[in-house]
Amino acid sequence: MARLNLLEETRYEKLPVTVYPNPAAGAAAVAQRIAKLIRSKADGEKTVLGLATGVTPIAVYTELIRLHNQEGLSFKNVITFNLDEYYPMKPKAIQSYVRFMNENLFDHIDIDRKNIHIPDGTLPEDKIAAFCLNYEKQIEELGGLDLQILGIGRTGHIGFNEPGSAPNSGTRLVTLDDLTRTDAARDFGGKEAVPTKAITMGVGTIFKAREIILMAWSKKKAPIIKKAVEGEISGEVPATFLQLSDNVEFVLDEPAASELTRFDTPWLVKDCVWDNDLKKKAVIWLANNVNKPILKLIDEDYNNNGMAQLATEQGPVYEINIDIFNQIQHTITGWPGGKPDADDSQRPERAQPAKKRSVIFSPHPDDDVISMGGTFIRLVDQGHDVHVAYQTSGNTAVWDDDVLRYMEFAIDFEKSRGDDTSKLQRIHNDMRTFFATKQPNEIDTPEVRDVKGFIRKSEAIAGARYAGLHDDHIHFMALPFYETGKVTKNSVSQVDVQMTVDLLQQIKPHQIFAAGDFADPHGTHIVCFNIILAALNQLKQTEDWVKDCWLWMYRGAWFEFATHEIEMAIPLSPDEVMRKRLAIFKHQSQKDPAVFPGEDAREFWVRAEDRNRETAQNYDRLGFAEYAAMEAFKRYHY
Repeated sequence: MARLNLLEETRYEKLPVTVYPNPAAGAAAVAQRIAKLIRSKADGEKTVLGLATGVTPIAVYTELIRLHNQEGLSFKNVITFNLDEYYPMKPKAIQSYVRFMNENLFDHIDIDRKNIHIPDGTLPEDKIAAFCLNYEKQIEELGGLDLQILGIGRTGHIGFNEPGSAPNSGTRLVTLDDLTRTDAARDFGGKEAVPTKAITMGVGTIFKAREIILMAWSKKKAPIIKKAVEGEISGEVPATFLQLSDNVEFVLDEPAASELTRFDTPWLVKDCVWDNDLKKKAVIWLANNVNKPILKLIDEDYNNNGMAQLATEQGPVYEINIDIFNQIQHTITGWPGGKPDADDSQRPERAQPAKKRSVIFSPHPDDDVISMGGTFIRLVDQGHDVHVAYQTSGNTAVWDDDVLRYMEFAIDFEKSRGDDTSKLQRIHNDMRTFFATKQPNEIDTPEVRDVKGFIRKSEAIAGARYAGLHDDHIHFMALPFYETGKVTKNSVSQVDVQMTVDLLQQIKPHQIFAAGDFADPHGTHIVCFNIILAALNQLKQTEDWVKDCWLWMYRGAWFEFATHEIEMAIPLSPDEVMRKRLAIFKHQSQKDPAVFPGEDAREFWVRAEDRNRETAQNYDRLGFAEYAAMEAFKRYHY
C-alpha cells in the first residue's frame, strides 16, 4: 500500500526523484554513493567518474575530501572526466574549471594527476574537433563512465548542452545561451567578459554513463526542475532528455523540489492533512485557477479541482471561503508599527507600545528602500523610532568609472579651496593605471574599495534622510565577512554576530525588518539574515526585551512572498509609490545599469514597482479592495 501511495504521489514525475531537507544532507548522500562505488571495485580496478563544476557539487566534493582525510577513502584508482570548460579559458584563470576542480577537490585527495581529464580551453579552434573525438575515445576505451554527476542551469542545460542540443550529441564546441552567460556574469565581473563558447560533453555522452545523478539546491532551481521532471521531452529543455534514461536520479533539496506537484499542490495527487496553512494555500490556488474571487467559489469548483476532500471534511465550502477570506483580509494594514488604541486581536502587529523602536536591516545599502521603502517611510511618518542598519558596504557593486568621477570631484573641490591636491592626484593616477589593466573579478586596491564604499554610503544616507531619518539613526556596520573585495566572501565569524548583538542591545527594538530572500543559499541576504538570527538567539539567553521583539521578513526586487505566505500587507497610495521611487533614485550607482543586475534587465525601481503592483493585483483578484501597490512581510518566529 505504501508503494502504491508513493506512485500516486509521484505520478506527475517522469523520472526518479529523491528529496532531502537541505543541500548538506543531499550532498552527503551523493558523496556516500560515490565512495561506495569506489570501494566496491576490486584491487586495481578503475572507477570512472564524470564530474561537474559550479556551486551545486561543491558540498559533495567537500564531503569526499572529508571521507579521504578521516575515513581513508582513496582516489588512486579513480579516473575523472569533467563535463565542460569555457572557451577560450586559461587553466589558471579565476573562472577556469581546471582551477575550480583543483581548489575544490583534486588538490586535497590522492588522485593521480594523469587520471584527471578536463576539456582544454587553450586549444586553437581548429584543434577542438579532434580533441573532442579523442575525449570521447578515452571514455569509451575505459568502458564508459561509471557515474556522472550533473547540475542544471536555468535554461535546463546539463553540462553546457544548451536549448537545441540533440539527444545523441557528443563532446563538442557550443555557443552559450544568453541566460547562461547572464548567470555567469558575476563570476566574470560583468556579462561582457563571459566567454560566448564552451567545450562540453554531449547529451549522448552523458547518457552512456551507468549511473547519472542530477543535483539541484535552492528555490531558484525549482521552476526548471519542474520542467525537467514533469514536462514534455523537448530540445528546448535539454534536461528533459534524462527522462529517457533508466539510470538517472534527481537529488534535490526541499526548496528545489518545491514546485513539483506533490509538494506544490499535493491535493491533486493524494489526501491531505488540512492544516490552516495548506488550506489557505489551496483556496487561493483554487480561486486563481478558476479565476474567481474567494467568496464566489462553489462546491463544483472544489470537486472539479482535486479539493473534494477539503469540501467534505471541513465544508460547507462557503464557510471555508469566509474563513480564508477573513484571514487574508486581516493581513492588510496601513499601520506597520501597529495601530495605537485599536483592537489588535485581528491585526498583524501589536497596538502597544504605540511608538515602537524599529530596526530595518539592509544587507546592501539599497535593499531597505527597494524592498520596503513605502513601509519605511510610513513607519517614520507614523512617529516610530526607526533605525536603519546597512550590514555591508556593497563596495563590489560600483562601476570603476564612478570611482574616477568622484575622485575628480574631490580634486576639483580641494583645488577650489586652494589646498594641495598632489596626494589625491597621485591616488587618482594610480587608480587609472590599475583600471587600465584590471582583469575580470580582480580584487580592487584598498583605495578603490574605500571610494566605492563611500559612494554607496553617501547614497544610503541620502535615501534614509529622504525617508525621514536623522543621521544618528543611520548605522553602517560593514560586517567583516563581506569586506574581502571579492565576489566570494569570507565565512561568517563571531565578530559579525557580536557587532549585530551590540547594535541590537543599543537599540532594544520592538520590531526588526530583515531581508528574507533565501532563493540563493550563498547570497549575501541569507548570510545577513542568519547573522541577525544568531544575534537574537544569543541575546535571548540574557535579555528580556528580546521576548517582545518581532522579526519581520521582507523580500528584494526579484521575488515576493506567495499570497498565502504573506502575514502583513502594507497598501501604498500612488503618492507613496512615488516617494518610494524617489528614495530608490538616491542610489545613483545602481542605475543605468547596476553592476550586478542579475537575470532581470529592469532597473531596481521598476522591478520594485512592478512587484508591489502585482502583489496588490493578486489581492484584488481574490476579491479584496483595489490598491495601487502593496509591500508584503512574513513574520519569522525565532
